Amino acid sequence: MARTVTLNVPDISCEHCERAVTQALTPVEGVQSVRVDIPGKQVRVEYDEGTVGVERMRDVLAEEDYPVASVEASGQ
Repeated sequence: MARTVTLNVPDISCEHCERAVTQALTPVEGVQSVRVDIPGKQVRVEYDEGTVGVERMRDVLAEEDYPVASVEASGQ
């Protein structure tokens, strides 16, 4: 089932950050789309919750030096 989550990532500040975050998350199995809001310092991820969880996304971003400060679950 597809879900959307908003990850608050305070270290996002520019297009380089946007590319790094997008390139880190896009290949993760189960991630369907990644949208980065640079001014809002947020990443909206649409994903298949049966394949990947939010913790995996947090781990991937932490490895890229973009730690997630908080997570906001969205509706369907």
